[in-house]
Parts: sequence; structure tokens; C-alpha cells
Amino acid sequence: MLDDKNEPSGFKVVDRRPFSVDGTPRDAAEESTKADRAPAAPSAPSARGPEAAPSRVSPLQGDSLDDSVIAGSDSEDMMDEGPTGFDTLVSYLSTTAMFQFGLLPGPGGERIPADLPNARRTVDLLEVLQEKTQGNLTPGEAKMLEDVLYELRLTYVEVQKRATQKSK
Repeated sequence: MLDDKNEPSGFKVVDRRPFSVDGTPRDAAEESTKADRAPAAPSAPSARGPEAAPSRVSPLQGDSLDDSVIAGSDSEDMMDEGPTGFDTLVSYLSTTAMFQFGLLPGPGGERIPADLPNARRTVDLLEVLQEKTQGNLTPGEAKMLEDVLYELRLTYVEVQKRATQKSK
């Protein structure tokens, strides 16, 4: 299927870089006339409408997209989650720490052994984040980060205490 270059794939690749291949700036009027002349490729309708459909533009000119890359893409799922913000970052790092503490099961439900040095590093990263963002967070974000750090510090002490008791 991918070997037949004459068969339309249903994807339209549009180069929207503000410069041409040789590095010179492109003229906006020139680009709009090129877009008007190019025939639109048929596309599959999106459940959320055509404006929400993600574009599949290859990063390098001449590259082709593999069907497995397109099929395995989670871009639709990521768009449903909403914008990524500070709370998402804090949540991601705290969840990572919980995995490293050995308190959350792995993807297959298997038990993950505790990795206290890396858990401590993750908590330290959150502390650095708190220090560097001090005065720039909303009251809700600051409170959330403070609460997460409090819980993770307590958890670290408890897990370390259990590990010490097991080794005795």
C-alpha cells in the first residue's frame, strides 16, 4: 500500500514554515495562492469536527509517514485531556514518586520494588520546582504543591522506616 506512490493516501501535507528550503523568508501572498491551487485531499471526518482533527505533517521534507506510526498515535487521546498545566506536571512527578516508592502497581499489575534513591530525587525535583516558582503560582497551585510535597515526604519516611525494619 505504501509502496504505490500514485495512490492518494488521504493525507494532505502542508509546509507552513515561514522560510523556504534555502532559508529565505516566504511571502505570505505566495503561500495563500499555492494553497488555493492545490487540490484538497479527501479526509476522514473527525468525531469532533474537521477543525479538531490533528494535522500529520512530516518534520522533514520528503519523509513519509508510516501507517503504524499514525495508527499508534495518541494525539487524539492527548487532545481530550485538555491543556497541560502546572497541576499536570505536579501530578506526573508525584505519581512517578509513588511508583518509585513501590506503592503503585506496574502497567501489568505487577509489584514494582521500591527505588528510594530515585524517589528521593523526584521529591527533590518537586522541591526545586516549588523554590523556583515561589511567588509565581496561584494560591491554589502553591497549596497543591505544598500538600503533595508534605504527603510525599511522609511517605518517604514511612517507606524508608519499613525498609530499615525488614533489613534488621
